[in-house]
Formats: sequence, structure tokens, C-alpha cells
Amino acid sequence: MSSGQPSNPEEPRAEKEEEDSGDEDRVSTRPSSPQSARETTGRSSGLYSRDSLFSWICGRSIRRGPFVDPVRDHFRTMTRLYSSMSPATDSVNLSTQTHGAVFNLEYSPDGSVLTVACEQTEVLLFDPVSSRHIKTLVEAHEDCVNNIRFLDNRLFATCSDDTTIALWDLRKLNSKVCSLHGHASWVKNIEYDTHTRLLVTSGFDGNVITWDTNRFTEDGCPHKKFFHTRYLMRMRLTPDCSKMLISTSSGYLLILHDLDLTQSLEVGSYRILRARRPPLSTVASRSGGSRPSFDSKNHPHREGLSPRNSLEVLTPDIPGERDRGNCITSLQLHPKGWATLLRCSSNMDDQEWTCVYEFQEGAPPRPPVSPRCSLRLTHYIEEANVGRGYIKELCFSPDGRLICSPYGYGVRLLAFDENCAELLDCIPACTAQLREVRSIYSHSDVVLTSKFSPTHCQLASGCLSGRVALYQPHF
Repeated sequence: MSSGQPSNPEEPRAEKEEEDSGDEDRVSTRPSSPQSARETTGRSSGLYSRDSLFSWICGRSIRRGPFVDPVRDHFRTMTRLYSSMSPATDSVNLSTQTHGAVFNLEYSPDGSVLTVACEQTEVLLFDPVSSRHIKTLVEAHEDCVNNIRFLDNRLFATCSDDTTIALWDLRKLNSKVCSLHGHASWVKNIEYDTHTRLLVTSGFDGNVITWDTNRFTEDGCPHKKFFHTRYLMRMRLTPDCSKMLISTSSGYLLILHDLDLTQSLEVGSYRILRARRPPLSTVASRSGGSRPSFDSKNHPHREGLSPRNSLEVLTPDIPGERDRGNCITSLQLHPKGWATLLRCSSNMDDQEWTCVYEFQEGAPPRPPVSPRCSLRLTHYIEEANVGRGYIKELCFSPDGRLICSPYGYGVRLLAFDENCAELLDCIPACTAQLREVRSIYSHSDVVLTSKFSPTHCQLASGCLSGRVALYQPHF
């Protein structure tokens, strides 16, 4: 999910002009050599290897700059690939009696391992290319496993309703590296700051805790409470770790700007505003009295306080929910940090939406909607609202062009426009609906989670009855 190093700025322009002068379809699908064409044809029914068409497309953009994704000029080819996604014949089947529901799926950064977080205390590991079972971590926790996060290609962390976090090493799966204790309630998700090597966890106790993995031992590692809020549902870090986003069951979205995880915020359990859509505000790590607006004289920069970890509280605009409350159940970030992806449900739990909000600061320049607003609703779509009471985890594709959304007994692939264009290139003047690229129904129960492979043109989904389905292009 990262881009290559910048190179000569003239090279991308020259290459694009050369492509524009020819037939786009021919340029988008032609391999670099006859040999690679034969290799692509020979593997058209399976996953793509390093020398395949998908890898060839990705490789063309190496060293083309941080804002050029692997398929920027090949939308037609990618649209065909994504539109042909179908269930693989060798999808993994898990027994409900043993494993229970699938709550989370996570690939290793190199795409060589697919991990499955299960309701009945177990974690399963598979080779996603061959669907071969690698290992079952029996009783990985004492309660259901909620989330998995890789720190690198070998170390990964799991969290559970047993209030603990566990560290594991792929090279030695017979036992945990260590168990981390600090939460007082269910631990729901894990993030990792690659700059400071701090593990960040959040739970239903309302706490966000940082763990110093630089100093972990068999007995654990040093930790401290970084933040606390009521009704906490999910917490995410932007790809550059400059912001932390926290969603709540009361419909509020909290954004910590200029993030510094080495400082603890002594904010305590502050009062959540009851107004449906209050003015957006930015506050310092601790402030007294009423919340100052962004232009207030009490802004931290003007008071000489630390500008780090300034807090913004807002209620995202939800289509169709202007007069009722809502709950933000799922929260994801665009792989380039341009937008946030939310799954929202009404408080009556009778409607669900998938919404995309563009960041107004740090994004490519465009007229702001409001001088105080960090997010702008750009795209949305109403969901099936099947499986009430269960959280459905969405995901972005590695290039950020596609969204996979659990949809009843299957998944929907959604794009920003009919060409699977990049968000940067198709920001609408007013809020627009997401375009459905393909719907795939391959489960016999409600789908709860989905995940794209970071290296292969592959997608995985898991459902309430314990089945994992793999999807790949079919020609």
C-alpha cells in the first residue's frame, strides 16, 4: 500500500503522452514481452504471480512518485479485472461448530499469509494462493478474537473480548511472544505506528492505549493510556500516522490532528455534545469551559500551548438521517490518506449506509466546503441492512480505487465512478452515489468482514457461519 520513490518529474509526463497517442485498450492490456504474454495466458485461471499481468501493471509505476498509484493510467484493464472477480473454487471452508463466526481477516504485508480471527477463541492461518491450511492457534485467547494486525512480515498482534492483546511470531507459532494487559473491557481494534513502533489499541472501556514494542519482554511491554472517550467503537491511524480517527456509537467522529503518540491526553470522560450537528470545533488536549471554535482566540496556537494532538469533534453528514441519531460501526482509511470510509447505521438499526468523506486538509487543493470542516461527504450508498446488530467491516483496495462492502450474504465492489477512477480524479461537485462494479453472493450467512490482498488481485470475505471465501478474476 505504498508508492515508489519519486524520480525525474519529466518521465511520467513523457510516458503518459506516449500512451495517450495510442489505443488505450491495446496499451492497457499488452504485456511487456511475448514471454510475459505466454506466462499471463498460462496462469489466467489462477492467481497472478510476480510476472503476471497484474504485477506488470503494478511494476510500471515504480519510482513514478508518491501520488501515482500502480494503475493510474490503466483503469480499463483494472475495471475488467475487478468486474470479473468471482469466488475461487478452492475457497476455505471452516466449521461453525469449531470456529464460530469470522470477525476479521488480515493479510501479511507480503501477501503470503491470510489470518482469520474467529468467534470461538481461535486464529487460523492459510496460504491465500493455494488455500492451504498452515496453522490453527487453538485457544489463542479466552474469548472471541476481534482483530488482527501485522507489525511486519513476521510479527502480528491479536486482540480479544478477554481484554488482552497477544503478540505472535510466524516463525514460532507454538506459543505467544507475550500477552499485554491494560484494558478493562473488550479490545476491538489494533493499529501500529511504524515511525515510533508503538502499538495502539482501543476497546469498549473507552480507552486508547499505546504499547512500546521497542521494549517488550515475555511479561509484556510498557504501556500508557493515551486517550479516553465514552461510546468508543473504532480507532484508526492515517497511513502517515499524522491523525487518529475515533468513531462512536453516538454518531460522533473524533479527529486528533498533528498526532503525537508519545504524549498522553488527560481529557478524561468529557461530555459528548447532544446537538445533532454542532459547529465543528478544535480544542487543545485539555480546555475548560465551552468548546472554542476554530477561529477562537483560545486556539492552542494563539495561547502558546502545544499544537500537537488538537481534537476536532464532528457529526458526519449521513444521507437520510438528518433527523435521527446514528451509530458509526466501521471505520477505514484510504490507503493514501485522502479520505475516510464509514459504515453507519441508524439508532433504530433499520438502515445502513456506506459513506466516503474526503479530508479537506492535506488533500489535493480544492475549494473548502467550510473553514472549520476537515471532512466532506463525497460519495455514499445505502446498504442491505441484513444481520442487524452485527458490525460489518469494509475495506479499500490497495490502490484506493475500489471499496469492498459486506452486502447481505455476499459482497459488493463499489467504485467512485463507472471507470474505477481514482478519488482524486472524480470528486463530484455535490454528493454522489457510489457505483456498483459487481455483487458476488457466495455465502450462506451474513458476511461480516472483507479484505483485499496487498500483493495479489484477490479478495477474501468471512461470514457469520464461519466460512471464508476467496475471490479472484475469472476469464
